[in-house]
Amino acid sequence: MKYRRRLSVFNAVSWLLVFGLWCCAAASHAQNTPLLPAAPDSLREISREARPPVLPPVVVPTDTLVRVGACPGPKVRVSAILFAGNGRTRERIMRAELDFHEGDSLTVDELASRLEANRRRIFNLQLFHVVLAQGSCGGTGQLTVLFSVQERWYLLPTPILSLADDFNRWRTRPDRWQRIDYGLHLTDTNFRGRAEQLTANIQLGFNRKYELFYEAPGLGKRRRIGVGFGISYYQSRNLDYTTLHDRLRSLPEAESDAFPIQRFYVSGGLRLRHTVQLSSALDLSYHREQISDLIYQLNPDYLLGQPQRQYVEASLVTTNNQRNTFAYPLTGQFFQASLTLRQFAGAERSPSYGTARLRYARYVSLGHNFYYAGGVGVQARLLAARLGYADARSFGYDALVRGYDYYVVEGRSYALTQQGLSWRAWAPPSLRIPFIRNPKINTLPLAVYLNGFADAGVAGGGVGRFQSPSNQLPGQLLASVGLGLHLVTYYDRVFCLELTRTLTVYPSTGFFLRTAFPI
Repeated sequence: MKYRRRLSVFNAVSWLLVFGLWCCAAASHAQNTPLLPAAPDSLREISREARPPVLPPVVVPTDTLVRVGACPGPKVRVSAILFAGNGRTRERIMRAELDFHEGDSLTVDELASRLEANRRRIFNLQLFHVVLAQGSCGGTGQLTVLFSVQERWYLLPTPILSLADDFNRWRTRPDRWQRIDYGLHLTDTNFRGRAEQLTANIQLGFNRKYELFYEAPGLGKRRRIGVGFGISYYQSRNLDYTTLHDRLRSLPEAESDAFPIQRFYVSGGLRLRHTVQLSSALDLSYHREQISDLIYQLNPDYLLGQPQRQYVEASLVTTNNQRNTFAYPLTGQFFQASLTLRQFAGAERSPSYGTARLRYARYVSLGHNFYYAGGVGVQARLLAARLGYADARSFGYDALVRGYDYYVVEGRSYALTQQGLSWRAWAPPSLRIPFIRNPKINTLPLAVYLNGFADAGVAGGGVGRFQSPSNQLPGQLLASVGLGLHLVTYYDRVFCLELTRTLTVYPSTGFFLRTAFPI
């Protein structure tokens, strides 16, 4: 949904602490802990088990998770498709991802790659630690396919202890310890066993937020049409109301008798879904925003001359995600296009405008544990000659030239390119926690990558109103290079520690922590 994602110190630190404790526990019991048994070679052995074998989670699935027995002839008919291990997940949720069904004929030479492509589709539902695909013709000459899965823990209540700003910007603020939020974040990532997501947020502290979101990516047997709903109410005691010297400027002290910004919105829409890799989202939402008298006096152009406004927004987002894994991709490609139209209401309303965004990324395996990633992204604001301060965001928000984390750029458009070369330095077998029996949480996958990268981008374009001459970044080429250490671990968690050198306008060197794959 559309709420702004902020870096949670509690989440990042807690996951790192859990990782450290589990590594210590696993190391201390490594000699006494037997290795996991190898996966059975035949479907008959698995089918006789009362429960499917415990499968360890993996960081990046590989072809070793597909096993195919010998089949006669150039083609083979699929006689049965079986699923094991899905205690909560409905079988039709997995069947909807497959590109073959019972009765279809498959080419024997392409059988392994065909099963791997379908296994990755099921894995990228992000409902399972691991997915194992096996195919056997047995004595009948017809193919039986078994997908064996290990489910995750789906209900995740998480205390909120987060920062009111991006971490790299928060740590430079003199009032940073006052800019902390707390509360409860509750998510069910497999609601009703149908891959639906239900999210509730109750946040108090510096920023207050009350939210409820529901996402059903696909309904019915074929799961081609889904829905999404959301409602959000947000209040903050401070606000970044302008940009000076390319940095956000907030109130020197939080307002005690008023909220500088209050936002409310409700949204609903359709999800048009072919598979987990190819989908579109069409949303319609109503928004109401209000700023305090003090913010209006300091920057009348924040809402383009109005203390409050209402608008209706329609958006269409199409995503084609062909990456091998969504959390830390190594091969494949990603494409996303979005178009948003915003229509303001009221007698003295702001001019309506549209926003178009495109993003494309390519991931290539170079061999010998080396992987290349390259991506481009562009944005353009359309139709309106004038844009309010709140509507003229480019770099420093959803898009970023790494290393310029402390800066923001106002503008109508931007273009960004990012490249990275990663080397898998360490990928040991998954660590087992000997004193925890639940297979959903007792195995810790781990992979460490060394990464070198280079980013470049430019943002700017007139917004039809006064902009401070102290801002030097609009219209300037921004470029950076750096080295990174990437840790990929439990439940799609990615931690990136990067040493970055900016090359233009504000040359500097700094360390940055990120919690998502940057490209």
